[in-house]
Amino acid sequence: MTTLLDTLRTIVGPTHVINEGDLTAWEQDWRRRVRGKALAVVRPANTQEVAAVVKACAAAGTAIVPQGGNTGLAVGSTPDDSGTQIVLSLTRMNAVRSVDTDNLTMTVEAGCILQNLQDVAEKAGVLFPLSLAAEGSCTIGGNLGTNAGGTQVVRYGNARDLCLGLEVVTPQGEVWDGLKGLRKDNTGYDLRDLFIGSEGTLGIITAATMKLYPEPAARLTAWAAVPSMEHAVALLGLAHKQLGAGLTGFEVMGQFALSLVGKHMPQLRVPFLGDDNAPWCVLLENSDSESEEHARARFESLLETAFEMGCVTDAVVAENLTQAHQLWHIRESIPLAQAEEGLNIKHDISVQISRIPAFVAHTDAVLQREIPGVRLVNFGHLGDGNLHYNVQAPAEGDPKAFLREHEAHVNHLVYEAVAEFGGSFSAEHGIGELKADKLAKYQSPVALGMMRAIKQALDPQGIMNPKRVLQ
Repeated sequence: MTTLLDTLRTIVGPTHVINEGDLTAWEQDWRRRVRGKALAVVRPANTQEVAAVVKACAAAGTAIVPQGGNTGLAVGSTPDDSGTQIVLSLTRMNAVRSVDTDNLTMTVEAGCILQNLQDVAEKAGVLFPLSLAAEGSCTIGGNLGTNAGGTQVVRYGNARDLCLGLEVVTPQGEVWDGLKGLRKDNTGYDLRDLFIGSEGTLGIITAATMKLYPEPAARLTAWAAVPSMEHAVALLGLAHKQLGAGLTGFEVMGQFALSLVGKHMPQLRVPFLGDDNAPWCVLLENSDSESEEHARARFESLLETAFEMGCVTDAVVAENLTQAHQLWHIRESIPLAQAEEGLNIKHDISVQISRIPAFVAHTDAVLQREIPGVRLVNFGHLGDGNLHYNVQAPAEGDPKAFLREHEAHVNHLVYEAVAEFGGSFSAEHGIGELKADKLAKYQSPVALGMMRAIKQALDPQGIMNPKRVLQ
């Protein structure tokens, strides 16, 4: 291995092959539940160096774990505990190669932080709409590797839908340049979509051409109290009908989830907190291409109709951007409030929107029957059918003991319910190592066979992020 490390030092420079000191930032997952041990962390500066590193590792038969911001939630970007794997960190590759406002595209390197891309787009007078809680530290390569979702999927789609082309280093160290930036290109198999969502198991994304959009003339945000999940779904349908493409955000939050924010972050003023007539609240965003007056008129018309239909019992509309940011901050603070409350079991599931009310009612009842006292933290992206259906330990008792004794059973109950309702146990966080066994159980044998065939064809040595996604 000394020979390999010497080779890697020659390729990227001695200071960028790190195998001594504190490697926690690269070896520990985002939730701090798993810690591995790397042979070394290698930090290339460009695509040519990535290709050379991969060739060297392939020649040595050494596994590679590609890593961006290391913000994933499925243990997909940290090494195992063998001390034999190379962590390939792409954070030095953070250049914006070009912004083309006529073509409405931006070509960027994989290590670019998501928030920086949003800022570059804004300065150019356009919009890059991918937005999620970790946007201040996650990278676009990781976003594409996991096909990240976020809060604006209802209008703009997942990361996959925002990507027009990729540059990829293959497991053999070859470079595929697919950065054409074309919206129409039917020249054979769509290799771009093959690598997006593959979590670094088929190759290393080094750059991407992403879609841009015109900046809306106005954005308005409303917070609405709804009497049931059924009414939340009805409100979503009404918003689609009356706002059309203007509907850019639609989040649902259960009262218990909001109560945790109120308890642990009292400085945040949560609307309708503790209101018995508001078991659920919805956060809506309307982006308008004309004017704030036009946006407000459409929003008020929507809410008026919703009140008449009984979908909404109360609502507040942000008067300015500051108030809108405050409302979104409440929504984004739920995971942190959960953490403050204590250890919990997280789920990232999706179900057809029309079936979500029945799914929630069914799964709530099953969990409360099987584990008396369990607390359910339900919130998420109702607009695209993605719920973070989380389970908090009972108020009394030891949270660590709860997880130790019940986590596997809770996961089984939730995933069985998801399968019963024809949903997915992983909506936007990926499979990684954490859910690889679940993929083997809940994915069809035919689909698994095709996935394994692709993996074998592209990575016959099995050196790219092994035991992730596919066991």
